[in-house]
Amino acid sequence: MTGVAAPAAHLLFVEDDDATRAPIAANLAAHGYRVVEAATAGEATRAWDAQRPDLILLDLGLPDRDGLTIVRRVRREATTPILILSARGEEHDRVTALEQGADDYLTKPFGLAELRARITALLRRAGGGAVDGAGQMTIGPVTMDVARREVHVNGRLVELTPREHELLKVLMSRPGTVVTRGRLLRAVWGTGYSEESHYLHVYVSRLRRKLAEADPSGRATDLFVAEPGVGYRVRDDPPDDA
Repeated sequence: MTGVAAPAAHLLFVEDDDATRAPIAANLAAHGYRVVEAATAGEATRAWDAQRPDLILLDLGLPDRDGLTIVRRVRREATTPILILSARGEEHDRVTALEQGADDYLTKPFGLAELRARITALLRRAGGGAVDGAGQMTIGPVTMDVARREVHVNGRLVELTPREHELLKVLMSRPGTVVTRGRLLRAVWGTGYSEESHYLHVYVSRLRRKLAEADPSGRATDLFVAEPGVGYRVRDDPPDDA
């Protein structure tokens, strides 16, 4: 299916103070982000397991346990960007959070424009070296805008579900590299699905079908190579036009 706007970037915002969280979440939603809110580390963990957001905004001073436990948990499973939002402004606090696996640190109080700029930068970097200066990854006829969560094939917008989008992002961010089934499952679905290989078969098939609908020549679907018994990779040398 084409011609339908892709879903906005999905943010998990973890902040226990309602007076702080509500206006920030509303501002981010007004700028096109999908925001899921959590007030405790427990809520954040459940949201992470269930939804696999594109980026996490994380306060460290949570009522049930320190926010760094969330950083460590996420880093065991994924490279999802984590932006710390904390009143702890001392250098050792920033260093500790970054060493534990956070990607950026913003000390309260902060401006909303700066927050949005930091989010945009982190989303662009999420694709690794495959992302260009405009925040896009392009392989053959397929272009993904990481921050806007849009995928185009030969300039034609393709509608993907959040799981399909995440699967394509993981593969495109590692062109030419085999990504094992276990790593793909953990990155897209979480540790509880590390043995559910049939999930990958179903979702890769759906992804191939949607790309084929946008590119009848087959070049888009030919980008995907199955490595039997191992996983999948995306060609770094896409096939030429027939």
